[in-house]
Amino acid sequence: MTNKPTILIIYTGGTIGMIKDYSTNALKAFDFSQIVQKIPELQQLNCTIKSISFKEPIDSSNMNTSYYVAIAEMIENNYDTFDGFVVLTGSDTMSYIASALSFMLENLTKPIIFTGSQLPIGDLRTDAKENLITSIEIAAARKNGQPIICEVCLYFEYKLYRGNRTTKISAEHFEAFASMNYPPLAESGVHLNFNEHHLYVPKNYQKKLIVRKKLETNVVILKLFPGITQAVVASILSIKNLKGVVLETYGAGNAPNEQWFLTLLKNAIKKGIKIINVTQCSGGSVILGHYDTSVGLKEIGVIGGLDITTETAIAKLMYLLSENLSDDEFSSYFNKSMRGELTNR
Repeated sequence: MTNKPTILIIYTGGTIGMIKDYSTNALKAFDFSQIVQKIPELQQLNCTIKSISFKEPIDSSNMNTSYYVAIAEMIENNYDTFDGFVVLTGSDTMSYIASALSFMLENLTKPIIFTGSQLPIGDLRTDAKENLITSIEIAAARKNGQPIICEVCLYFEYKLYRGNRTTKISAEHFEAFASMNYPPLAESGVHLNFNEHHLYVPKNYQKKLIVRKKLETNVVILKLFPGITQAVVASILSIKNLKGVVLETYGAGNAPNEQWFLTLLKNAIKKGIKIINVTQCSGGSVILGHYDTSVGLKEIGVIGGLDITTETAIAKLMYLLSENLSDDEFSSYFNKSMRGELTNR
């Protein structure tokens, strides 16, 4: 590493990259190659900043796994040149992307900070400048010659979170994200304070980055609700080539214990479909067998997701399904914290 950290901004699209043409009131894309000139405050940061962008910036609603790979490859191709990365995306799917990248980037020893904004960077009251400036500061932060952050994170409204622990909770407040089951990694106030005992610390900084680019997309999220019918569950579980299901259950992992429901799940599992039980609650954990209404799920081979978020469960499912694992290996890896995404019991 050089004495002055080099940070690469990767712009994929999203609200943060928009400025308003005040003559027409229309929003247009911001030129991130001019970032330091447009936001002179960045010159006060003790780092060198470069930027690259998607050729065609995308709305976060159009995000898919091919774009995940594109972001991962941008990091891979620049990994040895830069000391840290700030990835700008639309906030709507940011938790999904950050979660996926946490699994795709193995042996990570540098910071990957996702951020965005609720208002465009050119707006008078924008939250974009603070989010961007502090994200760069975090990416450049070092201690004893090593980066303080060595994982995929998400920074928004004065808080840095582990990316695969986050959920978007508000479409209009600046405080758009929460991490219900894991504390913030850093908080920005008068000082930038890192909660160091919550950070991931690599065991070996010399390991080569491995980028996993295969993701299984034949997966689905099935959210339970009172009155869900046999026909609905049956039609979802009979989707052609379906490989995995994230089952959003009630409370601590509870679901109907009616025979038709358990039989449908059991038959799907027999066909090799992996079913992961996550809670619909914003916080807390699945504890299979804790109540009678989850005993049946445990007996037929549904995998308890512990305190993993839905966003991370779908990302981890996509990742593990592409790794050609045995049933026992799959269950073992899913129940194990691989990137700090769940709390091992």
